[in-house]
Amino acid sequence: MRKFAILAGTAALAGCNLAPTYRPPVAPIAPTFPDATTGARAAADIGWREFFGDARLQALIAAALANNRDLAQSVARVAQARAQYRIQDGARLPQIDVQAGASRTRTPLNSLAFPSSGTGTGDTDSPTSFTLNQFSLGVAVTSFELDFWGRVRNLSEAARREYLATVEAERAFRLSLVGQVAATYLQIRAGEEQIALAERTVTGRREGLRIARKRMDAGVTSTVDFDQAALLVTQAETELAELRRTTAQAENLLTVLVGGPIATTLPAPRPLSDPAIYANVEPGLPSALLVNRPDILQAEQRLRAANANIGAARAAFLPTISLTGLLGFISPALGSLISGDSLQYRGAVDINQPVLTWGRGAAGLRLTKAQRDELVAAYQRAAQEGFREVADALVARRRYAEQIAAQGRAVDAQRRLTRVARLRYDNGLSIYLEVLDAERNLFTAEQQLLTLRSAQLQSEVSLYIALGGGLKETAAG
Repeated sequence: MRKFAILAGTAALAGCNLAPTYRPPVAPIAPTFPDATTGARAAADIGWREFFGDARLQALIAAALANNRDLAQSVARVAQARAQYRIQDGARLPQIDVQAGASRTRTPLNSLAFPSSGTGTGDTDSPTSFTLNQFSLGVAVTSFELDFWGRVRNLSEAARREYLATVEAERAFRLSLVGQVAATYLQIRAGEEQIALAERTVTGRREGLRIARKRMDAGVTSTVDFDQAALLVTQAETELAELRRTTAQAENLLTVLVGGPIATTLPAPRPLSDPAIYANVEPGLPSALLVNRPDILQAEQRLRAANANIGAARAAFLPTISLTGLLGFISPALGSLISGDSLQYRGAVDINQPVLTWGRGAAGLRLTKAQRDELVAAYQRAAQEGFREVADALVARRRYAEQIAAQGRAVDAQRRLTRVARLRYDNGLSIYLEVLDAERNLFTAEQQLLTLRSAQLQSEVSLYIALGGGLKETAAG
């Protein structure tokens, strides 16, 4: 009965944990999103292959997830954290070493102090040296800490949570990479459409310049009209050069994101005006962000690690109890090594109780608590940032639709004004400056409409990423 009580008490001590009970911090965000819509699927349920309907974009994202060098570094950091956790977790179990040895010692007899026989004579047949053989075999436990206060267990838990935090960081990078590739691709496609518009405009204005030269040479118009027509051409050529520059730079960035040039032929892209270029998503409730966004989950895992470190710091005030032991055999003859007469064992208990640390222990505990408080704020900040990103994308979804509708009406009106200005000039009712202003304004309005459509697509991608989607690889359809 007494032994049973001792074992029960030891087990109770072994189960002691001085870490505070973890409670998720309250996320200071609103219960609903502004401008939220309903009726579509949640982003977390839609894989990136299903969300992006453009086959070329799907191929680019797949290449980036396979070959991006920054992502490879992130994956390596996960492996490092996992190994570090395994190292720390191994301290919870005793290290058992197998030890075996053999030795042979020869000692001259004249170096040994033997009592005199009193006869004054020696035996000439006596040996001149003493030989000792010794063989040993056993297992040993080296300094295993009995984790009565949960110190080792909490250190292991902290390492595990840090490992899980790196896993979430890697997921967050994957999510960001998907968004970066999609945004850069859409920028390139929009640039290509704007380049096509600028090229058509340059072609038309060069034709207008040719006609203006003929009219000037025929004496119908002055050099002022010719110079104004030349200004229209240079404006379009300047805009075309700028669009080609920014689009080429975006293509260079996309090459880096996907990990290098793609050798295979890419599928044909969808037009940006195709509604099936992306799927519609529902924002849901803000509380879903806490379980879907990897950056918020990363902040929570780090907070849990800090919570476990508090338990380890508290246990540092209490005594540590370590065991060492050896069980095996030792014999002067190899044949009789493993026998009952050769059995040997040795055990030791080491108890270490801090007495005077000059405040280091208390400072260590205050440090872990301060780190926990910092990570609480970091978790709440991550939740707020996630809420803001979703709210911004939802506002953009609605307002871009309104802007595009208004800009479309503006383009139609500007086209009518340009036709009227051209007719008035051809009939001698106005100067060429009126045509110049009308065509310049039309070109600007058409470019602005393309820019707004591209921004609307970008905002849909931002909403999808902000909601934590993009990591599943479900097939399209």
